[in-house]
Amino acid sequence: MDRASGDGRLATEPNRDGALVSQSSELEDVSFGAVLDVDGTPRVQWATPDGLEVVGCGVAAQFTATGADRFEQIRSAADRRFADLDHDGPAASRPRAFGGLAFDDGHEPSGPWQGFEGASFVVPRIQVTRADDGTWLTAVAESEADAVDSLEYWRDRLADLPAMRPSGTGPGIASTRRSTTPGEWTEQVETALERIGGGDLEKVVLAQAQTADLETPVDVAATLERLRRQYPNCYRFMIDHGEDGTFFGAPPERLVSMRGDRVETEALAGSVPRGETPEEDDALVERMIDSERFQHEHQLVAETIREQLEPLARDVTVGDQTVRRLATIQHLQTPIEARLADDRHVLEIVEALHPTPAVGGLPLEAAWETIRSVETFDRGWYAAPIGWFDGDGDGEFAVGIRSGVAVDETVTLFAGNGIVADSDPDEEWDEVQLKFRPVLDELR
Repeated sequence: MDRASGDGRLATEPNRDGALVSQSSELEDVSFGAVLDVDGTPRVQWATPDGLEVVGCGVAAQFTATGADRFEQIRSAADRRFADLDHDGPAASRPRAFGGLAFDDGHEPSGPWQGFEGASFVVPRIQVTRADDGTWLTAVAESEADAVDSLEYWRDRLADLPAMRPSGTGPGIASTRRSTTPGEWTEQVETALERIGGGDLEKVVLAQAQTADLETPVDVAATLERLRRQYPNCYRFMIDHGEDGTFFGAPPERLVSMRGDRVETEALAGSVPRGETPEEDDALVERMIDSERFQHEHQLVAETIREQLEPLARDVTVGDQTVRRLATIQHLQTPIEARLADDRHVLEIVEALHPTPAVGGLPLEAAWETIRSVETFDRGWYAAPIGWFDGDGDGEFAVGIRSGVAVDETVTLFAGNGIVADSDPDEEWDEVQLKFRPVLDELR
């Protein structure tokens, strides 16, 4: 059984060798925040703009990896555990592995990223899924008897949970401190501009970190619920590593969604703030659309994504450029679709696309060298792939921006901006501060 001594606590040590068995049953609607309050870590939460929402607790299987071949390590380990999966339930309730990867394949866990390996994914023992066809409880175990027993136990337990959970107010911010001063930022941008002017770079994304010391501990699930209300068209995620910290956020950018041979992704680059009136909104958007700098940056991202997909695809379609309007910011957006030429795992597509020029730069190696030489903090899992995959190799990943990592009574937030030939350090500073706001506002 996945509870110790009948007390309902979820086991957190995975069986690393046995096949997985899962059983599902339909639930009445339940507060996903309340589900996350049950015993058991790690805890995960994933929600998409189109309505899929999943929360999970405990560990049925866990996959971790480090180094340059971390994508392959995760795929191989997951293929072995998923190979003989026996799932009794609808497709929407199937077990999934949730997690993410570090931005840099040389990442070593430290500071707020203690416990966050180069790549880490968990198949929860208990998973609750809300999809178009209802809300489902799934129990995952190493035998049918254990899965059935666990399903019955947790179905009874979750039946007593409320359908709504108050999201409350933010924990309050006692103080903040930055990784980068305005003067340091100006020097960093000027260094990037010199390299761009010398022909070594076309674009580099420079980022900052800001640590908030809180007045009370943060309730991450409640924070995500408030973010849902403010940013309903964004992803929401939480990867909780217990005492090691919780990475969470509300990113607007999809890295990839894959179903069978169909891949969907997007270019999201170039941004301006929202205006005080609809007329000011439109004027800011018009300025962005007409800006040679914004268009150059955006086209670099869209073209590079197309080039990254072409070796894997039978065909790639780049859609028309649109504007993505969020509560505090507006982005240029171009949808991109592909049909794969061969059978692939979503992690292969993730590996091909990460990092996109929207969070790294071009050429990639020159951008990497610039980021490493000028940034004053460890990106950890910031701006890296966050999402899930299943036993068929399908899955969905967002780019881990508009995010923070919570440890004890501190939250470290991250934001960055693309630097191109005519970037102005002061304007870029202001735009980065705007990108801190989605999470920072919900902590106040």
